[in-house]
Amino acid sequence: MSKLSEIDQYLWMVGGSAGALALTGVAAASAFYLSTRPKPEKPLVTLHEQSLLEPGPEMVRVSKFYKEAKNGRFLRYLHEDTRTLYETFRRGVKESNNGNCLGWREGPNKPYVWQTYNETLLRAKNFGSGLICQGLTPGQGTFVGIYAQNCPEWIMAEQAAYCYSMVIVPLYDTLGANACAFIINQTEMTVVVCEDDKKANLLLDQSPRCLRKLITIKEVSPSTHQRAKSRGVEIVKFSDVEIQGAHKDHPCVPPKPENLCTICYTSGTTGMPKGVMLTHENVVASMCSVIMQLGEHRPTKHDVMISFLPLAHMLERCCENALYMVGGAVGFYNGDIRRLGEDLTALKPTMMPAVPRLLNRLYDKAQSEISNSKIKKLLFNMALSAKESELKRGIIRGDSIWDKLVFRKVREGMGGRLRIVVVGSAPLAGNVLTFARCALGCLIVEGYGQTECTAPVTLTVQGDHVPEHVGPPVACCKVKLVDVPEMEYYAAQGQGEVCVQGANVFKGYFKEPDKTRQVIDQDGWHHTGDVGKWLPNGTLKIIDRRKHIFKLSQGEYIVPEKIENIYIRSQYVEQVFVHGESLKSCVVAIIVPDVDVVKCWALENGIQGTFSKLCDDERVKKMILDDMLQWGRNAGLKTFEQVKDIYLHPDPFSVQNGLLTPTMKAKRPEIRNYFKPQIDDMYNKLE
Repeated sequence: MSKLSEIDQYLWMVGGSAGALALTGVAAASAFYLSTRPKPEKPLVTLHEQSLLEPGPEMVRVSKFYKEAKNGRFLRYLHEDTRTLYETFRRGVKESNNGNCLGWREGPNKPYVWQTYNETLLRAKNFGSGLICQGLTPGQGTFVGIYAQNCPEWIMAEQAAYCYSMVIVPLYDTLGANACAFIINQTEMTVVVCEDDKKANLLLDQSPRCLRKLITIKEVSPSTHQRAKSRGVEIVKFSDVEIQGAHKDHPCVPPKPENLCTICYTSGTTGMPKGVMLTHENVVASMCSVIMQLGEHRPTKHDVMISFLPLAHMLERCCENALYMVGGAVGFYNGDIRRLGEDLTALKPTMMPAVPRLLNRLYDKAQSEISNSKIKKLLFNMALSAKESELKRGIIRGDSIWDKLVFRKVREGMGGRLRIVVVGSAPLAGNVLTFARCALGCLIVEGYGQTECTAPVTLTVQGDHVPEHVGPPVACCKVKLVDVPEMEYYAAQGQGEVCVQGANVFKGYFKEPDKTRQVIDQDGWHHTGDVGKWLPNGTLKIIDRRKHIFKLSQGEYIVPEKIENIYIRSQYVEQVFVHGESLKSCVVAIIVPDVDVVKCWALENGIQGTFSKLCDDERVKKMILDDMLQWGRNAGLKTFEQVKDIYLHPDPFSVQNGLLTPTMKAKRPEIRNYFKPQIDDMYNKLE
């Protein structure tokens, strides 16, 4: 039989030449799929054992990312010649090859304009030299305030200070005028770099005697100049200080790793804020630990980051300085959070730090868009299910059919190029985190930390898709849990107060040694006040707060007792319990009204019924809530501290019903559990 007839026979077996063509197509398609199918990423550590347990009774856990961690050492830097924020920026200049550094938009619908690394470094050096011309002395005794929204001048002022070993002290709006004046006084600052007319006037309202100069980024009115002059304060333009410094060109006085780089004031929940003293080593150790833990996803000179979280807080400061160290570019938002979407579209960032509130909004928006269509809901759930199963196999991508059909708008709304998001500052609900990971198709890591620990203490690991924990310790510190007997948390059972020791732990509270001793023990362990539990895989989950302080989803601290002490002054309130949750953005309250006063008011207003009936009456509730809010306003409660809803309960909290201690103090966990249905109902209505 000839070769040709053999081929004919085979063609007949597969359905002739058309069948052979089909087979070839299937083979080609299979080959294409096999070559392009997503490959699972291998996690950098084994996911069932993400941290190492040190020998000994304290059950201390350390990072698996740093080989020396098991020998009790902490990661302090990645490069021998890069140990201060002065050196990290200069490393970025080389790494970037004078690439883009700082970007901003001149107005709506305008593209980003960029300043290179060399220009930024030169302007920062000139501004620092100008500060010397303005009478400041190089060295650790000089504190420079910055009161501005995120902008290029913020970063240039920061780097200017580091050129001369000065210390940066950020000020921000939510501190309030009193706290800003307190900070300027406590640090004896003579100079504050100030954004605009409004902020200049806020500082002049309570101008401390030590304040001599305001260096303004934008133009201020002649009346503000006059007002400043009458208070003995001179207003100088940022650009003029730069020009002055360029003429003189004072030689740099670089800082050492152990030198302070910033005093970051934490918004005081009781009394005035405390100044957290952080060194260059603190910040560099934190940055390098996170970079190390990100592995192949670490930032590079090709990355672009959006800057919108406040630079006054350490999460944003660490993220930006990490990017400057590798030579990446940072684009600043326009200053109006409502128009952040426009900035994201224009900038197309590849990485961003985020807070739960932003991801919650993404999730809520997606839910509202599918709520009116059964087909949309079905498609959405199918897409989520498909992407979640990929997540579980370690696949992160944004190019599947589901990404194109369902999640394209979400992804494009964030610029379309995101590859990494670092979430911190408050807890994030598991369903929101899983949605964001599926919809954005990028790596999202969640961290836990404090200002006192220079931002990160723990960070989730790439490849771990399970939400509702905060990962293992980062390489610059170790973590242990200690007993909290009054709340029945015991370290032997894997629960207790989170304590941190390491290269990221702060040096103390500025001029407050007593308060420092309250949180840093004699062995150098920082007691965070947060209660955590170790999960079987060596990751940490935050479950409570030692003091009755909690954080709302937007990152604001709440002291319930402070609010209760104000509301109790209302004649209609007999007892009050204020409650908030870290996944919610507002507080609610359980109120036991004063029987006699409420009955009297009801009688005057023609409302009849038993006391229980009156507690259910919307008119009574509105009257009591209005009175409470008025008391709150008079006492200066901030908007987020005011309750958004109340539940009226006719029976008092007592020792007998288990809601008060024998010394008549509220048993907060018990009250919270007792009224859980009512609290849940209030939040559901508010949503």
